[in-house]
Amino acid sequence: MCRHLAYLGPPTPLGALLVDPPHGLVAQARAPRWQVSGRDNPDGYGVAWWAGPGATPRRHRSVTCIWHDPELATLLGHHATGVVAAARLASPGSPAELSGNAPFVAGPYAWSLNGVVDGWHDGIGDELRAQVTPERAAGIEGVTDGDALFALALDAVEHGASLEDAVAGVITTVESRTTGRLNILLGDGHRVVASARGNSLFARGTDGSCLLASEPLDTDGPWEQVADGTVVIGDATGLIGSQTL
Repeated sequence: MCRHLAYLGPPTPLGALLVDPPHGLVAQARAPRWQVSGRDNPDGYGVAWWAGPGATPRRHRSVTCIWHDPELATLLGHHATGVVAAARLASPGSPAELSGNAPFVAGPYAWSLNGVVDGWHDGIGDELRAQVTPERAAGIEGVTDGDALFALALDAVEHGASLEDAVAGVITTVESRTTGRLNILLGDGHRVVASARGNSLFARGTDGSCLLASEPLDTDGPWEQVADGTVVIGDATGLIGSQTL
């Protein structure tokens, strides 16, 4: 599995999310407390961030585990109004290569999957990829489930779906064919949507910002665990809605 987080709010340095909190992304990647599969997340990481509303996200990815990568230090001072970041434990059968590391980005959007689609390498992946429009399928970089599910969500958004409906629709599409764990983050710099489906998800959205993470980053904030089978929506003011899958 993976650990991931998303932030929207006032400009904040990336270090305030990744390394400064006692259980920031680096700490929870190395020593997760709520992870249901695997003991750590050593197969690389990625960070996408928006410097301001309406900006195109910048991205850094690495195949080096997040707690050993010397390049991480070069990111920590960047200020962002929006972030999607993930540390990866590669699913069985998926190579630990850069193309498989979230977040995946396209236009204003960034996406992360914390989970697995069961049977992905046994035909389910081919079946789901076949649902992607040919033009978008041509842009899929790698062989992972996360990349292809992002393409399905982008197709839905292009046809008028909201971010939350796109995420819920992807989960419905997958679960009509197989089982899996499908915790998703999808953001565009203005809004962020997160699903809790088989993995832990916590939310903090009461202080003029929105922070969603696989695990609480600290013990001081007013964190709430998101119920499994729920999609939550946030913006720079906090949590603004939820729906049941």
